Amino acid sequence: MQGSDDPVIIVSNVSKTYGQIVAVDRLSFSVARSSCVGLLGPNGAGKTTMMKMIYAKCLRDAGPDSLISVFGRDPARDELDIKYLSGVVPQEDNLDEELNVWQNLWVYGKLYGMNRAAAAARIAELLDFMELGEKRRVKIKELSGGMKRRLIIARALLGGPKLLILDEPTTGLDPQVRHLIWEKLRQLKKEGLTILLTTHYMEEAFQICDSVLIMHKGVKVMEGSPRELVRTRIERFVLELREHGASLAALPGDGSVRVDAARGAARYYANQNGVLQGLAAQMGADQYYIRETNLEDLFLQATGSSLDD
Repeated sequence: MQGSDDPVIIVSNVSKTYGQIVAVDRLSFSVARSSCVGLLGPNGAGKTTMMKMIYAKCLRDAGPDSLISVFGRDPARDELDIKYLSGVVPQEDNLDEELNVWQNLWVYGKLYGMNRAAAAARIAELLDFMELGEKRRVKIKELSGGMKRRLIIARALLGGPKLLILDEPTTGLDPQVRHLIWEKLRQLKKEGLTILLTTHYMEEAFQICDSVLIMHKGVKVMEGSPRELVRTRIERFVLELREHGASLAALPGDGSVRVDAARGAARYYANQNGVLQGLAAQMGADQYYIRETNLEDLFLQATGSSLDD
């Protein structure tokens, strides 16, 4: 029996291989109740594979110390129980284009065994919540990408899940829609919903995640609060050179500046803004940019990869 303070998800020493390919390599983490945890990593890091193992879309490799627990249940044995407690938003849009907005949700209401009145009330509530109420009779093919994404999230919430799993929820959406979805997710978390997501948008993770887990080649390389990680695991400031291949001629010899030129345009990291301002004096005003470091800088340092590798 799971207590109210127990983690909703426990993953311990979990691996998944496909032939010679190790997609997930002895990964461990947990997700607290009513929190949002983000899995971050380049393409191929194992994020989606890990998510699919949690909701039993694929099974982990067998092992004596391997464990996945979702509300105290093992996906290898309790697939239906976990699906009943969870709502899943996949990467791809898989709405039925022959139906309208209302009908797409109505079909799922029947799958959940909801009676007519309960389904109608819940659908109306969710369409209003996702700001789609005026689109309820519109065919799917007439919706924008952002509307489709919001409808898929509404569909995942239809059964009143305790856990919401989102795989790249805002990829390809314009900033206004992205911020709207972030606000809805924050509201859901305040209401007690537990959220697990993958994302390529570091700002998204920073805005809505209580904790992030950075993965690379199936392995966890860093974990913690995004704000605390940025505060403690990387320098405070960065000088970016705008021109591809450009570099500074002279650097301090005291090790106060770290150089990263792995992605063409050099970046210079330091804890003192004045040090970087001094270096920038070598350049024209339009040749550089100095700013505070962020989660994306930490991600690139941790994985050695660009976001689209």
